[in-house]
Amino acid sequence: MARNRAEEEESSNKEPLQDSNRPDEQKEFGYSSKHKQGSIGESLFTFRHKCQIMLQFAMDTSPYAKLLLGAMKSSVQFIKTRHFSCEDCDGTVSGGFDAATSQIVLCQNNIHQQAHMNRVVTHELIHAFDHCRARVDWFSSFRHLACSEVRTCVFVCESSHAGIGVCFVSQVCVRSRALRSILVVRKVSREEAEQVVDEVFDSCFHDHAPFSRIPHSRKDAKFAYRDYENRDRYYANL
Repeated sequence: MARNRAEEEESSNKEPLQDSNRPDEQKEFGYSSKHKQGSIGESLFTFRHKCQIMLQFAMDTSPYAKLLLGAMKSSVQFIKTRHFSCEDCDGTVSGGFDAATSQIVLCQNNIHQQAHMNRVVTHELIHAFDHCRARVDWFSSFRHLACSEVRTCVFVCESSHAGIGVCFVSQVCVRSRALRSILVVRKVSREEAEQVVDEVFDSCFHDHAPFSRIPHSRKDAKFAYRDYENRDRYYANL
């Protein structure tokens, strides 16, 4: 990674590389490259430039990202140039949340499609939301890490059942995805990781904040975002 971070100070919230090359996902998220793969035009369209454009598109159009950003306004105003950083990363890591700087790192060399960018941004924003609303000890508490990973995987689990990358309420899907994320960022045995995921799973699986429910589609997420925007008006009328 561009910055010299210690392995454990990468905030334990890395998103493994995902396969987002399906044409239907590109079409659904409104993004497709005008340049043919390997062309001169594509080489001129740098990784960083492309990463920044896809990030802006995600922030402007993704109902998941918009809701999460809105939910954190009282704690921290996420600014693209300050709290997001497009960098080259090692291996197949797609992103991470740096708790020390409250910054989300996006791996520009590993994120190539808009659908993938939307999932990574959502994943890391949920970690950022957890960091803002609770005293999460990313470095010392294995349970805190596991809980946040379970929560992110409820919404962005790699599930073939959901064409947009959002996992339906499948505990097998969420458990498997959370376990994989933990093993990427912590030097622990699979048995240790499975044990701590089991310990926190029930409570964290049913913690959907700041969503009122688990959105199963982009349309459903838009309704959840609308409900969130209108929450003050609703409570004022009670």
